[in-house]
Amino acid sequence: MTRQEKAQRIQQILDELHPRVPIPLNHVDPYTLLIAVLLSAQTTDKKVNEVTPALFARAATPEAMAEVPLEEIHQLIRQIGLAKQKAKNIKTLSGMLAAQGGKVPRTFEQLEALPGVGHKTASVVMAQAFGFPAFPVDTHIHRLAARWGLSNGKNVVRTEEDLKRIFPREAWNKLHLQIIYFGREHCPALYHDLETCPICSWAATKKRKAQEQQARRASTRRRRKS
Repeated sequence: MTRQEKAQRIQQILDELHPRVPIPLNHVDPYTLLIAVLLSAQTTDKKVNEVTPALFARAATPEAMAEVPLEEIHQLIRQIGLAKQKAKNIKTLSGMLAAQGGKVPRTFEQLEALPGVGHKTASVVMAQAFGFPAFPVDTHIHRLAARWGLSNGKNVVRTEEDLKRIFPREAWNKLHLQIIYFGREHCPALYHDLETCPICSWAATKKRKAQEQQARRASTRRRRKS
């Protein structure tokens, strides 16, 4: 089975299991989405959604956020990983946006020039706020693409290139969310039985299955000893 054939079958399965995929981060406009995605780095979407209501109640526009003292922003997001640095980035980028008319940029170049905004964050905003075809690759998508043999897993840049090459452009924005939801419900990072997974069971190579089975057994032994 070629990668292209594998991708088509995977897309069919994802469409059946996840026909509708709501954006997991609560937001009301491009700015609040940008802030939510920035906060989500190394933090669960669930935790971000617990923190942002109070943050956005305090300030929901670049102009308002730029006026909030840095320490107050930090206190509002203190439960989030890397809260101190993220608070600085939120404060600084809000000031930059406020000075430019309060609008979130609609290009990758301009978004990635903002503090704390990398390519993945920019891709999410471009896809989910503006409908621009993008394929944001986080650690979960990177992991699954390697498991399924859709990419060699060398790095996220290579994974994004590979996924864009084998999936239709018009499906990218939906697919990246479908893969995230699938990973959460069916394909966890740890203690995963590839043989029973709706996709891994046929998409993963024998070598990959053996490697993960060996790793799972080793982890089980470590837990028993501890």
